[in-house]
Amino acid sequence: MNRRRIARLRERMTQLALDSFIVSSLHGVRYLTGFSGSSGLCVVRKRDISLLTDSRYVLQAKAEAAGCKRLIVSSDLFEGLAQSNLLKGDSNVGFDSNSVTYMQYRTLRKHAQGVSFVPTSGVVEAIAVVKDKQEVESIRTAVRISDRVFEEVVRQIKPGVAELDIAAEICSLHRKYGAQKDAFEPIVASGERGAFPHARASSKRIKRGEMVTLDFGCTVNGYNSDLTRTVAVGKVPAQVRKMYDAVLSAQNEAIGAACDGMWAKDLDGIARRRIAREGYRKYFNHSLGHGLGLLVHERPRVSFLSKERLSAGSVITIEPGVYIPGVGGVRIEDDVLLTRYGCEVLTSAPKEFMAV
Repeated sequence: MNRRRIARLRERMTQLALDSFIVSSLHGVRYLTGFSGSSGLCVVRKRDISLLTDSRYVLQAKAEAAGCKRLIVSSDLFEGLAQSNLLKGDSNVGFDSNSVTYMQYRTLRKHAQGVSFVPTSGVVEAIAVVKDKQEVESIRTAVRISDRVFEEVVRQIKPGVAELDIAAEICSLHRKYGAQKDAFEPIVASGERGAFPHARASSKRIKRGEMVTLDFGCTVNGYNSDLTRTVAVGKVPAQVRKMYDAVLSAQNEAIGAACDGMWAKDLDGIARRRIAREGYRKYFNHSLGHGLGLLVHERPRVSFLSKERLSAGSVITIEPGVYIPGVGGVRIEDDVLLTRYGCEVLTSAPKEFMAV
């Protein structure tokens, strides 16, 4: 378990007047205890931390969650928690209202008489916004793998190759170079399909004169990379090249401005205004970026709707895009580590206009 992270959670528990806190999201459990199984929850109290899981994970829990009390339950985890003595003597018990279902809440209320259950939101996620050295190093490793994959897979993009074949190669190369898995299903979108920001790879075959957007990432020690590049297949229309230059300029401006303490919405605004000046305001239809860690999309949200300030130590993506129906799309994405005075770009795959 990570004592520093747990200490920060206990500080927040004191502020909220909580005797204990139930962590039920699997990424939250892993963040605090190190346990990576698919069935688990933990209870953080002022004096100890307990991990609950089932019999499939006896050995794994012992290996990954050293320092935690471990409780193996044969029933539903919430049933096991409610029927145990873990909450005995506690008056106020916090839980994450975003990850606990109503039925799980009813189970707790039914079996834990005299306990007041306090709904909270984003308590662990707020702590996880700033990454420690171990987390950053895992992200760096994942980024290096995805950079290497791009270097190889871009050579295979040519007329007649199916998007699905490119996606399959991305998945294979990730594992070849040491990733645990893909962070998400790779996006490979060519031609007009590039106008769909989250288009999945299809059986469509790439044609000469098209742009191809590649968006992929991998996982190392539970932490993720997220990289997007858009490349041309041969000569493309001048309109498409103009789109590319607008997106690249907007991304570079945002990267140059990103730093500790600035409002996330202001960073989004820098890229959005640049794209608007180039005539593509209505074609940039998603947020500028998002936090990156154990989840591919986590806090902070780098959006015009965000109410958060950026913090040194956070890893975020910066990924403006332009998507024109009937024409195609361009997105360029880098992963950056925020510092007190700016940011460090972690991704190194080339992003100047490239024709293959």
